[in-house]
Amino acid sequence: MSGPLARLVGAPAETAETFGDPPGEPDLFPAEAAAVARAVPKRRAEYATVRACARTALARLGAPRVPLLPGERGAPGWPPGFVGSMTHCAGYRGAAVARAADLAGIGIDAEPADPLPDPGILPLISLPEERAMLTELAARRPGVAWDRLLFSAKESVYKAWFPLTRRWLDFGEAGITIDPDTGTFTARLLPEDAPLRTFPGRWTAGGGLLLTAVVLPA
Repeated sequence: MSGPLARLVGAPAETAETFGDPPGEPDLFPAEAAAVARAVPKRRAEYATVRACARTALARLGAPRVPLLPGERGAPGWPPGFVGSMTHCAGYRGAAVARAADLAGIGIDAEPADPLPDPGILPLISLPEERAMLTELAARRPGVAWDRLLFSAKESVYKAWFPLTRRWLDFGEAGITIDPDTGTFTARLLPEDAPLRTFPGRWTAGGGLLLTAVVLPA
């Protein structure tokens, strides 16, 4: 059975995901290992595992096996002709990739299915209308950490946005509307130079995990 990320992203993208790190030393290209040489073992393991996921998905598309190095603002570098996104959180690593001829961009994010750890975070990442929406969502379906889901949706939007524009997108520059019944969300992009005025997204919650994804057609 396909995993939650595969069901969320769908064709023509390819996905790979796992809920843990393999035992032993991480399998990395020398350049990748150098990028995390000073990191703690936990960080090196998750870094390696999520790249193994990405290489598995890329291989299904016939892409070459190459180092996937972090570039500007940490965005991963993909083989020419491919786009993608990686994410990891406690107990989860996943990647989604596609040919650039098929999709303009992908953004995915995974978060623990818990409320934001500090109430002071929400005003920093949300617009007033989004906070009103969260209150309504919590009344309708109190079992979902809607504030964390909003954060995740904005992370997915940014991951799809940055490779297209090569510029920062502030949390306040994307207004999110979440549909609790269809498992979808829509991001309204406020910058004048936005390549699209809206980004479509999908979300899922289950097994202690929140997942969001933005898939942009070519």
